[in-house]
Amino acid sequence: MPADSIPSVRNGEAFAAAAPLSLERFRREVLDSVASGGRIAAFFARRETDEGERSSPAVLTAVTASDAESSLRVFSTTAEGTYPSLTPECAQLHWFEREVFEQQGLVPAGHPWLKPIRFTAPAQRDAARVHPVAAACGVTDFFQMAGEEVHEVAVGPVHAGIIEPGHFRFQCHGETVYHLEISLGYQHRGVERGLLGGPNPRTIHYIETLAGDTTAGHTLAYCWAVEALSRTRVPPRAQALRGIALELERLANHIGDLGALAGDVGFLPTMSYCGRIRGDVLNLTAMLCGNRFARGLIRPGGVAFDLDTETVAEMKRRLAAVAEDARVAIELLWSTPSVMARFEGIGVITRDGCQQMGLVGVAARACGVARDVRRDFPGGIYRFVHIPESTCRSGDVFARAYVRWLEIQRSLTFVAEQLESLPAGPIRTTPQLLRPGHTVVSLTEGWRGEICHVATTDARGRFAGYKVVDPSFHNWFGLALALRNQQISDFPLCNKSFNLSYCGHDL
Repeated sequence: MPADSIPSVRNGEAFAAAAPLSLERFRREVLDSVASGGRIAAFFARRETDEGERSSPAVLTAVTASDAESSLRVFSTTAEGTYPSLTPECAQLHWFEREVFEQQGLVPAGHPWLKPIRFTAPAQRDAARVHPVAAACGVTDFFQMAGEEVHEVAVGPVHAGIIEPGHFRFQCHGETVYHLEISLGYQHRGVERGLLGGPNPRTIHYIETLAGDTTAGHTLAYCWAVEALSRTRVPPRAQALRGIALELERLANHIGDLGALAGDVGFLPTMSYCGRIRGDVLNLTAMLCGNRFARGLIRPGGVAFDLDTETVAEMKRRLAAVAEDARVAIELLWSTPSVMARFEGIGVITRDGCQQMGLVGVAARACGVARDVRRDFPGGIYRFVHIPESTCRSGDVFARAYVRWLEIQRSLTFVAEQLESLPAGPIRTTPQLLRPGHTVVSLTEGWRGEICHVATTDARGRFAGYKVVDPSFHNWFGLALALRNQQISDFPLCNKSFNLSYCGHDL
């Protein structure tokens, strides 16, 4: 390895920050890393000065992940005003560079469609200290087509159902969608800024509500980061209980999604039963920690609640009932021709398209890309217990549904095995102070896909920077790709087959 090469690190491995690279070398290293099989896990900018001042240069950071080698590489540079866009040569970065522009006012010169990715109210922009150029672009033009019988359909941000706000702008010719532009930001809460200076008593509550349906996934990523920065070893029993919580979260959401997909095509038996079965899984989580969304369970150093023998026996009994009920309800989908006629061939994303855009989670595995943090970057219990990845090749609504069913079965097996063989011993150790001047990249496989947390400490051992990349951040543009050349009436079905998070994207 050359003396000046950038060393790779493992998931959850803290390291001392290196000197920034030149902008030219930063660009070359990032593009070469992706070209050699890596992908973008995170890309962001922050200022060394506080209070949103822009007198200092911005520090640009890129994290690339090599799934085949289970390694991460972290590159940084400084930039002022503008820098050459990497998006024309690496499409995975187009969404990230727009966010950097939105948040720090850095202009990626040559970006093909430069505008903020979030639309926020003036008060929110002021609170977040959004760069005035970026704020002004928040109300600029959408992508447009012109021609005879071309028309535009705008949906949201307020929707008919009780769902989060998001705006969708369709460019159509007749019923065919040629392009979907997605505008988010209505859920922006300034969480990343609120994490600076932590950890403090409020930090864990910010983390647990990054995306309300992914409490276990995000909290586990945060705890792994804190434990790496503080050299904390987590007891085996706590590792197992954390794994149970994460897989129960996956079960509840996958079962709920399959029920919702059934509802979108008017197949009421599976819809009705999956709604009830999802509740049964949420109740299992409540048995684990006292509430149905795993709040208060996972904490730095371990977990806050243990299971006694009687509760374990009852959970095993209920889990077996969930497994049988889910099998009966969900297998109806694959044996019903009218359902398959609506699932197959709808919203197709090719394997090449998936790789180019850097999709993660269910969306990637449905394209035949076996990308799963639990296998590629294992941490915690997953270093000792392997869950086979679940893939399908067709890249359509059917594939995204069927991958969920495969994962349901494997998560059921995992939880049953862990309940059967819970290690004895304590459930928590007390973390020490965080090491100053260190950085850690923490990855977990949430139910939507890869969750990435990047934490950097200052000279006092407090968070000088904290970046969160929810899987939805990678995958929202995948939904736009899935709608190309589809009927506009297929949008609800395609949208549900991704089921991405608005608040997890907006933070």
